[in-house]
Amino acid sequence: MAPLVSVIVPVFDDSDAARALLAGIRPDARLEVVLADGGVDPRLDRLAAERADTTVVRSTRGRGRQMNTGAARARAPWLLFVHADSRMPPGWLGHFAALPSDVVGGWFRFALDDGAWQARLIERGVAWRVRLLKLPYGDQGFFVRRDAFDRLGGYRELPLMEDVDFVRRLRRMGRCVEIPLALPTSARRWRREGWWRRTAGNAALITLYLAGVSPSTLARWSR
Repeated sequence: MAPLVSVIVPVFDDSDAARALLAGIRPDARLEVVLADGGVDPRLDRLAAERADTTVVRSTRGRGRQMNTGAARARAPWLLFVHADSRMPPGWLGHFAALPSDVVGGWFRFALDDGAWQARLIERGVAWRVRLLKLPYGDQGFFVRRDAFDRLGGYRELPLMEDVDFVRRLRRMGRCVEIPLALPTSARRWRREGWWRRTAGNAALITLYLAGVSPSTLARWSR
């Protein structure tokens, strides 16, 4: 029986995060997991060997390229792209069987895995951005029907903003919805760079991108 959902996880030198993500995804006949390695990490092969529902595919590094490579291997009518440092919320899989037929894709609610008050403020800010601008980021877990993904031509292989580019094109294709479950993602980058510095940097990058600055230029500046 073909699965209902293919969970596609781009990974680069982050097998510990991928292991933690897999630990929270219970084996189920309705799903498969595809780890899209941007290198050659034998630890991912060992992870996949522990689970019959998990496969590793490889490409050169680049999140858009890795996700396209993973999608090419996926068998399900729904593709779900999740970052390795995210964690699937309880009961998430049941929502896919209940999605209306006119929905082409969507995302989850944003959440950070940190109890700090700064994390709650950032979550509220993201919720307002998504509500007002319909502009989620890839760390909210994008899902899309297989046929819609193919019609879009998948992700553009950009050095940055591949998620924003993808979701803007997806929204123009048809109805997108937010699954009312929080998808926790790691706050490690905010803790490392500083809560407000990281947030301000993200805001600056998206503003410049929407103003027409190329992803390659933004990637160079962000480095």
